[in-house]
Amino acid sequence: MTVAQPDVTVIIGAYEAMPYLVECLASVEAQTIDPERIEVIAVDDGSTDGTGEYLEEFAARAPMHVTVIRQANSGGPSGPRNVGLGKAAGRYVFFLDADDRLGAEALERMVAMADRNGTDVVLGKVEGINRKAPRSMWGKTLERTDVYSSNIKFTLSAQKLFRRALLDRHGMRFDESLWTGEDALFTMEAYLRADGVSVVADHVCYYLVGRDDGKHVTKSGGYTLRFDSARALMRLITDLVPAGPRRDMLMVRPFTVTLLPQFGPQYLKDSEEVRRHKMELAKPLMEAYWTEEVARRLKVEERLRLHLVAGQRSELLVEVLEFLRTKKQAAPLLEKKGRRVYLAYPLFRDRTAAIPDSVYLAEPREARAVPGYREGGADGFARKVIRRVRRALPAAPRRGAGNCATSHDGPADAQRTASGAQSTALQRSA
Repeated sequence: MTVAQPDVTVIIGAYEAMPYLVECLASVEAQTIDPERIEVIAVDDGSTDGTGEYLEEFAARAPMHVTVIRQANSGGPSGPRNVGLGKAAGRYVFFLDADDRLGAEALERMVAMADRNGTDVVLGKVEGINRKAPRSMWGKTLERTDVYSSNIKFTLSAQKLFRRALLDRHGMRFDESLWTGEDALFTMEAYLRADGVSVVADHVCYYLVGRDDGKHVTKSGGYTLRFDSARALMRLITDLVPAGPRRDMLMVRPFTVTLLPQFGPQYLKDSEEVRRHKMELAKPLMEAYWTEEVARRLKVEERLRLHLVAGQRSELLVEVLEFLRTKKQAAPLLEKKGRRVYLAYPLFRDRTAAIPDSVYLAEPREARAVPGYREGGADGFARKVIRRVRRALPAAPRRGAGNCATSHDGPADAQRTASGAQSTALQRSA
């Protein structure tokens, strides 16, 4: 008798997961998708609290096929996930943490979404229980999108539905050398290689549970592990995405989510030795991946902090962090008749610090919150200059039929004239 291929393999890596495992497995058993369409592969990673025994009890009574693998502790979530992935038979795989739980109808909805659109990754809406959950990507259900056209780059946890053929085709596995951020690396690669991504935003598919004992894996590990994670993710993005706006857009994620927190409130509590070490770890990352275009995509205070990290200016960073700790708002300074807004965080136009004005320049998305701001800014000024120059161009050909060079070069000269005018305007404001 031929056994039909399951639609989805639920992979559960479990370590010391009791009592949370009880509700986790109950949420699997309660799924509305036909049990014959699911298989569960649960890997007990050397637990001593009864996790393995409870998994075996569940396997004996569950309506779907359940395989339990018990192994010595591997030290992290990557090993168990890779073991489960190696055994998976489903068309799709879903990674479920043993202390979290699935929402009602989650698997049925996500599989249907992937089948309907032919997409390789499906994100289901996440809610937190005693824990914060990502929010910015759940504004609208998206049948088909990608990592560039949505906010999905800000949710890189492994709790997604992945088409197994995609993972097998590229030999994708979790990096077992990383002790944190391994799921970010895996998920970002899947986003970049996927033939489309879907987002189920109108139904809660996953509950992210905060453990009372604080043992959730993402809370563990020292600061050096965060730098390892940032380094790996930045390298992946560089390897898979050519230089340009798309790469800059993706680099925002490791800089703001992984690297920047190392230079936040905790930095004020760090010893001088730890501060020096963090600066040393950050230096090669800033030299390799920090660009003006990445900086431009950040909020002013984020950009300012990372600018100081790039310059290895720890004392000045401390001064900025002390200001941020007060929760005061930086005073806005409007120039160019309100078309340009600077946020005067500490050291703004301080001659000793010599930080460029551009670090404090608010981009439109941040400037719009400032009363009196007029949309346009320096770019708008340049466009006005270009229009004025172009209005004058029709008279140029009348100088003679042989003056072809002037006629063809006019628009380029107009652009250069506008650029020069913009540069002059910027110098005057500095």
